[in-house]
Amino acid sequence: MNEQALRELLSAVREGALDVNVAAERLAAWPAETLGFATVDHHRAARCGFPEVIYAPGKTIEQLTAIFAALAARGGNVLATRATREQFDAVAAAHPHAEYHTVARTITLRQEPVTSSRGFTAVVAAGTSDLPVAEEARITAEIMGLRTGTFYDVGVAGLHRLLKHVEELRRASVLIVVAGMEGALLSVVGGLVRAPVIGVPTSVGYGAQFHGLAPLLTMLNSCASGTCVVNIDNGFGAGYLAAVIEHSRNNATADDSRT
Repeated sequence: MNEQALRELLSAVREGALDVNVAAERLAAWPAETLGFATVDHHRAARCGFPEVIYAPGKTIEQLTAIFAALAARGGNVLATRATREQFDAVAAAHPHAEYHTVARTITLRQEPVTSSRGFTAVVAAGTSDLPVAEEARITAEIMGLRTGTFYDVGVAGLHRLLKHVEELRRASVLIVVAGMEGALLSVVGGLVRAPVIGVPTSVGYGAQFHGLAPLLTMLNSCASGTCVVNIDNGFGAGYLAAVIEHSRNNATADDSRT
């Protein structure tokens, strides 16, 4: 049950179209489901705006498909990250409408429409090697209702590639910047736009890059204001945070229009 479904349920009770006891039974039925090896949080969508997301690594085929089925049974959209093709094939056998996004390594199942954001989220990647993380961010943002635009292979080693997109970037309401090596792209983008910028350091680079530690520290020490940083290679976290920012803005605008 997502926030919209919860609002509809409460409205039905208020209008007398639904008995209070029936509503209570429906609410009691969805907080959590125990599978033995996992406890599926069906309350997450109502609390946080999107259902629980499955992190696929470390899970057996049987575990992943059982969790996926439990989430899908509630009728919401489902997202699994860092999934293999083998895991997808097992999921698709039971859910033929599921999609596998090869570069992003994600599985999505869309069962209900999402309200598209008013603004758009720009996903900016320094190099082609950063695309797995950038695409994970994009897929996450889109299944959570954001419109996205991509600006790939625009790293600081060829700054002119980024500068030709400045006007487009300034129209974005949230930006996600994905970069490995030294991670300088976050500071550059942060100094060009007024919207919040989410930095994602990647583990792309040679030895002294330390598997993402160098760009992480660079981004954390950015001299550009209005930026924040998620963990190394955490495209999912960046996409989710962008959705939280955008939906909070939309909800605030909607509340203002009702007062």
